[in-house]
Amino acid sequence: MKHATARRLSRPALVAALAGGMLLTGGVPAAEAAPADGKRKLGAFGHRGVKLGMSVEQARATGKLVRTGNWANCSEWEFRTGPRHRGGPDVLISRRHGVAVIIVGEGVKTSRGIGIGSTRRQLRRAYPDLETAGSGFPIAAVPRNPNAHYYFLLSGRKVSQMALVLKGQDCMN
Repeated sequence: MKHATARRLSRPALVAALAGGMLLTGGVPAAEAAPADGKRKLGAFGHRGVKLGMSVEQARATGKLVRTGNWANCSEWEFRTGPRHRGGPDVLISRRHGVAVIIVGEGVKTSRGIGIGSTRRQLRRAYPDLETAGSGFPIAAVPRNPNAHYYFLLSGRKVSQMALVLKGQDCMN
């Protein structure tokens, strides 16, 4: 008899705990909540422990990157684990400037809440001083980091790609 009562009490307690966890994590079960190591935030100086300006040796020493290719001035790298940028490298490292470009995947957001899928209107609200580069994509100053820009690529009226880019880098336009 005691055993049956324990079952009835434990199931509701479990349901309540799961529901509470889902409320705290925005509907995602606690085991799948956003990682605490910054995988979901594009910071002012870097992402996931890889920082703008790091040398190849410093970036490699993080243990988070794998080299995937080389260009004349730069090398291409991918994060060992997701989320990753789709359709290309995650990180470009310049021989002269170190980590020059960090391109992020879905689910990653800037400190002002902009990520893949954000609308042009949301982008303008978050970054009112948005500029347009010579190639036509929007560029925003990075709060707290005068040596970097956020680059955004729009598809239609939504952000389809975004990156943290070192000013004066020589890896991309």
